[in-house]
Amino acid sequence: MTSDTAPDGQTRPVRVTTAGDWPARTWLLLVVLCGALFLDGLDISMVGVALPSLGADLDMSPAALQWIVSGYVLGYGGLLLLGGRAADLLGRRPVFLTAVTVFGLASVASAFLTDDVALIALRFAKGVAAAFTVPAGLSIITTTFTEGPARNRALSIYTVCGASGFSFGLVAGGLLTELGWRATFLVPGPVALLLVLAGLSVVPRSPRRRVSLRQLDLLGATTVTAALLLLVHAVVEAPERGWSSPATWGALLAAAALGALFVRVELRHPQPLVRLGILRSRHLVHANVSGAVMFGGYVAFQFVATLYLQNSLGWSPLAMALGFLPAGLLVVASATRIDRVLARFGTLPLITAGMAAFTLGYALFLRVQPGAGYASFLLPTMLLLGVGFALTFPAVNAQATAGVADSEQGLASGLVNTSIQVGGAVTLAAISAITSTAVAPVPGALLPGMVPAVAVVVALSALGTALGVAMLLQTRRAVAAPAAPEPAPEPVGG
Repeated sequence: MTSDTAPDGQTRPVRVTTAGDWPARTWLLLVVLCGALFLDGLDISMVGVALPSLGADLDMSPAALQWIVSGYVLGYGGLLLLGGRAADLLGRRPVFLTAVTVFGLASVASAFLTDDVALIALRFAKGVAAAFTVPAGLSIITTTFTEGPARNRALSIYTVCGASGFSFGLVAGGLLTELGWRATFLVPGPVALLLVLAGLSVVPRSPRRRVSLRQLDLLGATTVTAALLLLVHAVVEAPERGWSSPATWGALLAAAALGALFVRVELRHPQPLVRLGILRSRHLVHANVSGAVMFGGYVAFQFVATLYLQNSLGWSPLAMALGFLPAGLLVVASATRIDRVLARFGTLPLITAGMAAFTLGYALFLRVQPGAGYASFLLPTMLLLGVGFALTFPAVNAQATAGVADSEQGLASGLVNTSIQVGGAVTLAAISAITSTAVAPVPGALLPGMVPAVAVVVALSALGTALGVAMLLQTRRAVAAPAAPEPAPEPVGG
């Protein structure tokens, strides 16, 4: 990738047009962009492995512990659309480099905290940083590599790196947690700052432009994020306060009011985060619901299973990470081939089959008994979850953007990724409310509330499967319905 100098003095890249041999500068740019996405997946999975050790050290209950995950995904999901808009208006280079810097600094700082509230706040800050990093990085790829083989190759590498980060994070989290949970929080920091230093020389500059804050829908972003935070807070605190308590109802009503205000803002803002008319597409709505169910079920299941394996069965963090690893390896192995499967079968069958694999995997885990072997109770579940992710995740993203105008591709992609993150936060909040304690009354016994919590995950995934079946049947009926007969032509002459 070479560059030239424009009349305004800005260095602009010459776009990569072929999928052949790329110069070292182009590869270094991809390393920086893929590295940021890799860190995002790495951070989520490493912290998941470290939760039991962290909870024991800081004396955090499951309700408090889930905020370590929910704080991150709410910051990410709540501001993802604003992040994409900011990258377009403020410049992809400054937004990307600033966000990765914040991510790195927050990682380093969080490793030295002893207060759980401050730790959760920094997790939220890291999620916000990721909300700006991911869309900026993706848009740098799409504007650097021209549509066709060059872009497809770059995006394939980018996707594999994201999946690999999550898989590698399981093992890295297990190894680092053996040293202490703080190591899992610390390691992403220096790596992020190294990516920033490399990015300063290779991330392309964009023309300077004057931007008004009115072009950024800050009120919309604030209201939707606050509504989600209040909703999760109400669900988490409800078991202790009571579902009928004024505090619970007050929080739920406040969340609903903020949600209504968000809709009003989006209808009135000249450049809203979400053009609500896009939700008229039933395929886009189905993709968003499926994404939320997919990620919500998995995050909730991992939370419960991690506490059970480490705190009840006494597995080491590394053993637990290796136990989850087969699912990640299946996702990585399928990443470069799933496009052919999508082309052959379409998105709806893959989403439905993937959700069915999730449902069966979670249902098999309900057979768990103290002392059961790995191969008999956990391995089948992990393999099915890997199949579910490999089929559902790419199909959901493809369906969300299919048939959407080029001008709204970014909005559709941002919406589905927002739904995925929000689904994770809300489902995890509900499951943590069911799981009353992180410690079994007797070592090796099931955790209190564990079976009902997993049963809820099974039911949620089953609903996702049923929705996919209903969409398939509706689509096939529409295809099979005979077209209305055309009127017979009038006879010629008379």
